[in-house]
Amino acid sequence: MRVMWGLAGAALALGVSGVSLAWAAEPAPLASHRAGYEISLGSTNTEHRASADAPVAATGLIAYEFRGSACEGYASNFRQLTELQRAEGGAVASDISAVSFEDGEAKSLRFEISTQTAGSAQPPVSGSAARDDKGTIDVSLVKPGKEKVDLGSDILFPTQHVERIIATARSGGRVLDARVFDGSDTGKKVYSTLAIIGLERKGTSADSEVAAKLADVPRWPVTVSYFNEVNKDSAPEYTMSFDLYENGVSGTLKLDYGTFALSAKLKKLDWLPDSGCAR
Repeated sequence: MRVMWGLAGAALALGVSGVSLAWAAEPAPLASHRAGYEISLGSTNTEHRASADAPVAATGLIAYEFRGSACEGYASNFRQLTELQRAEGGAVASDISAVSFEDGEAKSLRFEISTQTAGSAQPPVSGSAARDDKGTIDVSLVKPGKEKVDLGSDILFPTQHVERIIATARSGGRVLDARVFDGSDTGKKVYSTLAIIGLERKGTSADSEVAAKLADVPRWPVTVSYFNEVNKDSAPEYTMSFDLYENGVSGTLKLDYGTFALSAKLKKLDWLPDSGCAR
């Protein structure tokens, strides 16, 4: 299972013109916060139930911390622990952790990701990505081996992606296309994403029962599908649906992996000190 972008995780009325597009409004400040989510098996459709690999139960948690501002950059710390119970055989456990730092102007990204599944650890992936004056992104991998990768241009980093989704929603946009890089998978992979944004909501919700302050923050129902850019005609590798708040907080999530779906219910939300820095 792939790490969720700036939950964050993660992350854009970008179209095909790339990150150089000018925006009519300044992005809303993103709130520094620490969030906890409780994982369970999500509602499944007929296709999910027909799969022999689909789990019959799931438990776990997500812990996510996001700090920073436009002038000092954004740091995120993510961990997801999941246990999937199959119809036959023992449970399958996974432990995913990721830390990253993104420059406030989206010129650079540092990342380190580790994954352990069913007692076996995959090699950690770590490195950095830098955007030059022409918008081209070059990745310097350190783990699992040193390597240089040219990703090309018109690519967003995770926090930049989130900012663009919010900017699109605030301007009344409903559909949005973007290429996103967050260092996950092999550290070389760019995802094609498609975001569908619903009408603005405000007021009480299941999330505001956890953190009352959220009732005063505008939010939009968002569904983001992540596609492997190499296989553009295939189904998305996964789809994430959630309420995205104007301050960057993600409410309860549904993570659809094709053969099964997980629900990640927001259970705890703590506000962290902000630097007070503005663009």
